[in-house]
Amino acid sequence: MSRLIAAMSGGVDSAVAAARAVDAGHDVTGVHLALSRNPRSYRSGARGCCSIEDSSDARRAADTLEIPFYVWDMSEEFADEVVDDFIEEYSAGRTPNPCLRCNEKIKFAAVLERALALGFDGVVTGHYAQLRDGADGGSEPGPIELHRAVDHGKDQSYVLGVLTQEQLAHSHFPLGGSDKSDVRLEAERRGLQVAHKPDSHDICFVADGDNAGWLADKLGPRPGTVVDESGEVLREHDGAYAFTIGQRRGLRLGVPADDGKPRFVLDIEPVSGTVTVGPREHLLVDALEGIRPLWCGTAPGEPLECTVQLRAHGAEHRAVVEVDGESVHVQLLEPAEGIAPGQAVVIYDGTRVVGSATIASTHRMADQTS
Repeated sequence: MSRLIAAMSGGVDSAVAAARAVDAGHDVTGVHLALSRNPRSYRSGARGCCSIEDSSDARRAADTLEIPFYVWDMSEEFADEVVDDFIEEYSAGRTPNPCLRCNEKIKFAAVLERALALGFDGVVTGHYAQLRDGADGGSEPGPIELHRAVDHGKDQSYVLGVLTQEQLAHSHFPLGGSDKSDVRLEAERRGLQVAHKPDSHDICFVADGDNAGWLADKLGPRPGTVVDESGEVLREHDGAYAFTIGQRRGLRLGVPADDGKPRFVLDIEPVSGTVTVGPREHLLVDALEGIRPLWCGTAPGEPLECTVQLRAHGAEHRAVVEVDGESVHVQLLEPAEGIAPGQAVVIYDGTRVVGSATIASTHRMADQTS
């Protein structure tokens, strides 16, 4: 039997994960993370996350399971590691993934560190992913492998690709072998009031979902121009942070392209505030460079034929990955569209997560012909 902290967000997944850990004979203590000193400024209702309502739902679930329950104040760590990072990345013309950052720095760093310091053996969460023993048939246990969930529609291995071997060794993902529909039915059978609570969406600390407006309030006006690929100015804007690579909607260009086709954001230059737009085909990328790699096990020593995922809910792309110290070179075997620096590239060998890196730059196919 292990002593485990169950990270209870207030949703159905974390409640059922905690319940399964109890059923497995573990000594489970429920913990809800307070990530804001002003929770009412966070999203609430059906699209909420980390709100006052979520804290109350988590407490009720813990009461139903008859396990101890505490609220841990992680607001300072969250502000420093997630919110400030989000602002800095957009200010630098990149597009961050705050949920992945939260997993790396809060849920599987700060929380696990505190849990181990308090004498717990690990943390159980409601993430949809699987852990397997990577033993090769010998008598000794092998490394812990992180794999995709059975329910590929709910798979969250992408946002867990930042976890190290040490963190995986203290992690428990009881839902990885289940379909989401079965988890909801199980919650209903257990009498958990969150059985039919909608999943959370969007960024929890942007209350109204208006990322551009939120960033404008934090960063203030930073005027620049939107130009086409020839450099012709199409309009002025109040901040390049309101744009992201691949964006089509909300450009308000006024003048249509010569060919009448839609235009997309191709490049963001944060110093001058210049946003370049052009045709969709110029979004195609066939190679990228990653930095700050994190490996779930051992880093590949030779070029690896694999697949990569470039967005949280994106498709897999066949690729060849080469590691050179702290740099990761990814050659895509088929082009991908509109990949933004700041996002993560997560590397897979079959269903196994090899590791991840932050996308620093991309190579566009259009560059070869221009």
